[in-house]
Amino acid sequence: MYEDGPVFKAEGASFRDQPYGRELPQGLWTTGLCDCHQDGHICVQTAIVPCISFAQNTEIVNRGTIPCMNAGLIHLALGFVGCCWLYAFPNRSRLREHFALPEEPCNDFWVHLFCTSCAICQESRELKNRGADPSISWLSNVEKWSREKVTPPIVVPGMTR
Repeated sequence: MYEDGPVFKAEGASFRDQPYGRELPQGLWTTGLCDCHQDGHICVQTAIVPCISFAQNTEIVNRGTIPCMNAGLIHLALGFVGCCWLYAFPNRSRLREHFALPEEPCNDFWVHLFCTSCAICQESRELKNRGADPSISWLSNVEKWSREKVTPPIVVPGMTR
């Protein structure tokens, strides 16, 4: 179901030719874990209905293979028993892999266990800052990129054994 490699595939122009390509810090988060104030909409939405913010992120990170509705309902159900973080932390790991981000401030498991809302907000901001809008579907993002002739940023996976 989930393919290896970056969340976005480069097609056409290279990443460095894109208008936002030189502005993003390579291998670093664009915002901190507790920088929720940088996007009030995501902050309020996540505080009130975290399952929606999480579901939107999940659809983008998984390239549309996990529908937003399914991810949201699973997150909501697990939230009722107090363990939505079990479903959420692997998503953060996937996002980090896609953009070669460090595991900060600690392991993804602990970040989601103790700071689930902050983690979801940071992940939404990261997707937005890197050219994907979590508030619209994966297919809508792909159509937008195609229409604007924009290739989202890509991180070439490092060498593996």
